[in-house]
Amino acid sequence: MYENISALISLLPFSWAQYAFMQNALLAVLAVVPLFSLLGAMVVNNQMAFFSDTLGHSALTGIAIGVIAGVQNPTWSMLIFAVFIAMVVTFIKERTGSSADTIIGAVSATAVALGIVILSKGGGFARYSRYLVGDLLSITPQEVSALGLVLLVVLVLWYIIFNQLLLLSINPSLAGSRGFKVKLVEACFAISLALVVTFTIQWIGILIINALLVLPAAAARNIAAGMRSYHLWAFLITAVCGVSGLILSYYWDTATGATIVLLAALCYIFTLMIRQPGR
Repeated sequence: MYENISALISLLPFSWAQYAFMQNALLAVLAVVPLFSLLGAMVVNNQMAFFSDTLGHSALTGIAIGVIAGVQNPTWSMLIFAVFIAMVVTFIKERTGSSADTIIGAVSATAVALGIVILSKGGGFARYSRYLVGDLLSITPQEVSALGLVLLVVLVLWYIIFNQLLLLSINPSLAGSRGFKVKLVEACFAISLALVVTFTIQWIGILIINALLVLPAAAARNIAAGMRSYHLWAFLITAVCGVSGLILSYYWDTATGATIVLLAALCYIFTLMIRQPGR
């Protein structure tokens, strides 16, 4: 199936479509679009931008743990540590009642500092600098297939918890009174966010992955008339910025992830200018 899709892409009348690495990158973008649009919309709706940013920055410590454990591929160590961070933030917030931004800021700073200290020991930090900016053009067919599996898992989970998560974002007390398992739903959302962020961070980059989650959804919120249109606009903006950014980065010879984020930022500025007052 992968070969058939790649063959179809190669039929496009563009020079970039003839290269295998661009075909892989395009398929990766198409898989990431629904993931980031769904999660990004809920991140913005729940005012969790700092939380997703913390998951991204915690990847450094996840990599460091993988180095200590002698793991060649740090993806699993990043995922495990990101899930741990998500649970820690949720636990501290429930137990202390402190503001979310204070807790997230403290946990994020600690995680980043710990990761940098471990990775910089002996001057070896340069080997992991590629995780800071990402490299979407290096993705392999096997990794694209794995990304497709992640998409399938998240879509199934979203189908199960979306209504509960939506009500929880609007009125947590009402969600609890209706018998929803609030903590379980929050945990599922946090884990799905951690899964997507840590799995895609090596191609998008630690420095900009949160922007790619937040900006298209924030732009969509500026012009959406309801929840359905909000998600539709988030999907469309993410798709247009993703595909356009990939193609422009090929011609401009720039970092793909950063190029996509710049387009998303322009979309946000444009929708902010045309937004109706009071929305």
